[in-house]
Amino acid sequence: MRSQLRSGGVSEPVIDDAVLILSELLSNACKHGRPLGDAPAGDGDVRAAWRVDARGRLIVEVTDGGGPTRPAPATPSVTAHGGRGLNIITALADDWGVRDETRGEVTVWVVVHEDVHDPDAGCRRADFATRVTSSTVPAMAELDFADAFDDLD
Repeated sequence: MRSQLRSGGVSEPVIDDAVLILSELLSNACKHGRPLGDAPAGDGDVRAAWRVDARGRLIVEVTDGGGPTRPAPATPSVTAHGGRGLNIITALADDWGVRDETRGEVTVWVVVHEDVHDPDAGCRRADFATRVTSSTVPAMAELDFADAFDDLD
């Protein structure tokens, strides 16, 4: 994936974000979605795809057989072991959504755009920790989660 995107002119920061986003989407599909097709649970597939559209936006998609609920960002507790995936995606992506396909399949798509990383537009990584952490934890206000991400720039 990386070499094809690089050769297509996609920048490293966009590729890095796309890899993380793809990981989150695949994790969610495996945990919450049913397999594609008629395979028994646990024996089926999910489909991952990426493309650069005519406007130069990188689109990452994962399709599964659907699940009992619609994908939606959660508000996990600080001690929760999961539930942050779509918040991470929302923080890194230009846009994302859910598309219903034929035969009950569900595709979650994400747009990662070069402008998101444009220094003149304001790097979205600068406030990433603030956007991902829950605002429902006032008792921990003395912790500055953004400091943990200072070395990423």
